[in-house]
Amino acid sequence: MAGIGPGPFAAMMLSDMGAEVVRVEAKSAQAPIGYSHPRFDVTTRGRRSITVDLKHPQGLALLLRLVEKADALIEGFRPGVMERLGLGPEVCLAKNPKLVFGRMTGWGQTGPLAKAAGHDLNYIAITGVLHAIGRADAPPPVPLNLIGDYGGGGMLLAFGVVCALLEAQRSGQGQVVDAAMTDGTALLSSIILGMKADGLWSNRRASNLLDGGAHFYDCYACADGKFVAFGALEPHFFKLFCEKVGLTDIDIDQHLNPKRWATLKPRLAELFRSKTRDEWCALLEGTDCCFAPVLDWDEAVQHPHNQARRTYIDIDGVTQPAPAPRFSRTPGAVQRPPARRGEHTDEILAAFGIAAEQIATLRSAGVI
Repeated sequence: MAGIGPGPFAAMMLSDMGAEVVRVEAKSAQAPIGYSHPRFDVTTRGRRSITVDLKHPQGLALLLRLVEKADALIEGFRPGVMERLGLGPEVCLAKNPKLVFGRMTGWGQTGPLAKAAGHDLNYIAITGVLHAIGRADAPPPVPLNLIGDYGGGGMLLAFGVVCALLEAQRSGQGQVVDAAMTDGTALLSSIILGMKADGLWSNRRASNLLDGGAHFYDCYACADGKFVAFGALEPHFFKLFCEKVGLTDIDIDQHLNPKRWATLKPRLAELFRSKTRDEWCALLEGTDCCFAPVLDWDEAVQHPHNQARRTYIDIDGVTQPAPAPRFSRTPGAVQRPPARRGEHTDEILAAFGIAAEQIATLRSAGVI
């Protein structure tokens, strides 16, 4: 069921891995982002599109006919919307007992916030994750919408759907997958919560091992105003860095002692400001110093490592990420560019066994 953000992203992931995915779009729906052409809507790539009047009785019947032959259904509406449309889990599973019904929301299907509006930033805020990101003397930054929408949301939905499909092959029974961005974001923070329980992580931003509190795990400005990412977490990696840059008076034995971090941070900041980003790359990139330049989107596409792995590809003139992860025998592939709304309506219905005269009747009735 067409939506925004994590639902389409999960569908894109499944399509990239070879799934046949049909995007069902409401006839009256307006796109939330006004792309000048469908080819720019990257997360809708790889699947065919059908438009249906979901509020028409024949539209409902048509969708249920598709459900009967589907392995899974993904939807990203607020709780209760699919039920009001007559397409809730009970109805769909009655039509197809082996169906996996994947549900993507921010707050989840239950809980006091379940029916409230929200976006990625709100969902990650209540998990503790947003509070943990950023500098101590400023509000938490807006970390794009990658954590809630795509990491804790779409990826977890795709994972849940695949798990349920595997189980359905054994049991012959479908089920509902309740994927909430709050749950998924919390799951992503597993290692941090373990460290916190052990007294190794505080609630104060930029004072911990992996949040910029340590001198050896942070981003630094260079002489040209560009930035580098430095992550020499292990003592032997930091020792190598010190050897390469001429820091001879630092006690490596005290590397993980937080009491030393505040005094060493200004020293490294001054050091990195002494050269341009390219000069640092010439000295450190490709070594075990755990170093990388901070690249913008255009630079990232041109980086030799990304080019060697074809991390970015071009589809219909649009640069976008390649399918991931990599497989040795059955590699993923983008099946087709993003479709125009309803571009494949007749083709899809025919593939689901609906006769041409029935399709014509549905169109004349305004159902499709």
